[in-house]
Amino acid sequence: MKIDIGINEAHREKTAHGLSRLLADSYTLYLKTHNYHWNVTGPMFQTLHTMFEEHYTELATAVDDIAERIRALGEKAPGSYTEFSKLSSVKEETGTPSAQDMIKNLVTAHENVIKTARDVFPTAEEAGDEVSCDLLTQRMQIHEKTAWMLRSLLEG
Repeated sequence: MKIDIGINEAHREKTAHGLSRLLADSYTLYLKTHNYHWNVTGPMFQTLHTMFEEHYTELATAVDDIAERIRALGEKAPGSYTEFSKLSSVKEETGTPSAQDMIKNLVTAHENVIKTARDVFPTAEEAGDEVSCDLLTQRMQIHEKTAWMLRSLLEG
């Protein structure tokens, strides 16, 4: 059935592709954060274990929201590790870094997600897609705050 939501097909496809990159970044960050939650050690264990759980729980909701927006635009949401690895700017974690390095890696990953969202925003704005713009703005706000909080743990 034809989609008639006031956004032409080309704009919907382009925005959905950008959101697919955001989804891949967010899912990879979710997996990295969950991994760190399981494997963090050291004197900051309790603080980081709890914080990482809060972060991956928020990301679990976010990936669903992003994927559902892609579907509302009439496109298929990517949903495999293979697709995510091709689309994501967030590097997958293959080792078990120190707690300090986990924090640094997460700051970088959150900043990558922010940059992806910022990169997609003009496409959604040009399309007159206020819903995607709102989603992107919310994601940037959450990731900027999270990166700031993580950076604060490295000071002192």
